[in-house]
Amino acid sequence: MAALARIRMLQKVLRQKYGIMGEVAAKYLESGARVRIGHPTRHGEVHILVYKDGARYAIEVFSEPRTVPREVVENLLRKAKLLNAKPILVLYGDGPKLSEDVYQFCRDQGVKIRRMKAR
Repeated sequence: MAALARIRMLQKVLRQKYGIMGEVAAKYLESGARVRIGHPTRHGEVHILVYKDGARYAIEVFSEPRTVPREVVENLLRKAKLLNAKPILVLYGDGPKLSEDVYQFCRDQGVKIRRMKAR
């Protein structure tokens, strides 16, 4: 029980401090992963870097109510390659949309796409 109480407390802190990125990071923290927010690379910050079961995941959160540009995915791929991590694109809320060509590009490059409902 103490571990669960600690996780809940950390989730609350992440949500208050980082907003939407904290919300996404809290989900991964709950699943038993270690989480770093705002990890620096030479191509810019990785929104969330997750370590779980010996694997590393670079997560980019997109929450703007528009179509996801291809540059966002390309930048995520560059950052993930630098960190030797698997790329994940999280579409937060109802706003973000994926065009067919960006979706196909993600599939070809091995980028996982996750949709998360807004709280």
